[in-house]
Amino acid sequence: MDRLGQTVLGYIRKHELLKAGDRVGIAVSGGADSVALLRLLLELRKEIGIILSVVHFNHKLRGAESDKDERFVAELAHRQRFEMLCESGEVAACAAEKHLSLETAAREMRYRYFRQLLLAGRVNRIATGHTLDDQAETVLLKIVRGAGGRGLAGIYPQLSVDGSQLTDSSASIIRPLLGTRRRELEAYLLGLGQSWREDKSNRDLRHMRNRVRHGILPRLERYLNPAVREAFAETAEIARSEEEYWDREIARVLPVVWRTAAGCGALGVSVLSDLPLALRRRVVRAASESLGLRLDFAHVEAILALASESADAPRSTGLQDGWVVSKKKGGLCFESIASRPQKSEYEYRLCVPGSVEVRETESRFETLLVPGNAAGRYNPEDLLDGALLGVELKVRNWRAGDRFWPAHTKLPKKIKELLAERKVVGSERKLWPVVVSGSDVVWVRGFPAPARLRLRSDKAVLIREVR
Repeated sequence: MDRLGQTVLGYIRKHELLKAGDRVGIAVSGGADSVALLRLLLELRKEIGIILSVVHFNHKLRGAESDKDERFVAELAHRQRFEMLCESGEVAACAAEKHLSLETAAREMRYRYFRQLLLAGRVNRIATGHTLDDQAETVLLKIVRGAGGRGLAGIYPQLSVDGSQLTDSSASIIRPLLGTRRRELEAYLLGLGQSWREDKSNRDLRHMRNRVRHGILPRLERYLNPAVREAFAETAEIARSEEEYWDREIARVLPVVWRTAAGCGALGVSVLSDLPLALRRRVVRAASESLGLRLDFAHVEAILALASESADAPRSTGLQDGWVVSKKKGGLCFESIASRPQKSEYEYRLCVPGSVEVRETESRFETLLVPGNAAGRYNPEDLLDGALLGVELKVRNWRAGDRFWPAHTKLPKKIKELLAERKVVGSERKLWPVVVSGSDVVWVRGFPAPARLRLRSDKAVLIREVR
């Protein structure tokens, strides 16, 4: 066993990722990281006593290239005499329908497939090729977006999969390479004479992670710390162990200060105020999560400020999704406000540039003017030619007779038909938002912009909904 194999084996044993008899599905995309994972687990198979198979999910994002990746993985599995478990999905359509980035939609669909395999008992472990570099990128992205200890914990070595239908209670997703640099894996494969597939989209700087990977982290290494990736990975290691401690503290304290009943809850202010600030913040967050809410830092601080207010001060604060927290009789009461009756029609002015809150959709619509030198940072399919739009647009729900011609389709269609194809029904369908310029529909939630409005001048306009 070579040095890298010993290192990976040590990491597996340290974090108790595998045991004898485990049936391990290796998630192989065809890239260097996942191919190296396959070859390393093949090398360690007898040492640990595990049964291996190959898992592949075709995201259908790169046409023929995606299919070539699938064939490459299938040939690799056949050559090693591994069972091949394969699935595919239309990630682009899922991203458009759910208003997600392609990266997020791809991850959701991929992990849904992994869960299906675990629930069906085909395997009881799925190993992914996340590396120390992935960990560093994740931690840095968490920091710049704003994160506490939970966010800084980054990628966990093992992710348990819950479910009453599981045939194996130990089913989980594991990351055996989380302590290994990507460059070590590539050197390992070159030493074996093992090829891999290169995904050109990994160089596309429109994706934030790629900008971190190819631009920001190399500069931090050059100008601040040559071992910055290892430093971020160590930060994640420290944060994970501290999160384990806080989880135990929350489990001890929460039942003392938190009571729930019929979809609402109350925090005892007197007990809460006696806790250290760090614990108060975590108790508020844990209490809200038990109601299905995920609060940001500003919400948590507003709730704690409410707890400390005098009797004569304002005594409630609004949260998301129609929830409010009120100070009543020594407690902080979390309540869901009944939705106000919604008009069947709405219409709001939207300036260019500008923004407007739309109560009926519980979201904000924004228009941004994108200078020519910044257009490359955005998906070109999202940019409209400002020369073809008016200086004032309108946001409204679609109306009978409205037509729209999304890019990549042959003919315009009635919006009613487009929504029917997406199976949008009920009140959601009635309130589905569009943006119009004059009488012309120029934007519809979940659909690509019309090809005729694509950017051709130096005046780019981005329309987006922030929900």
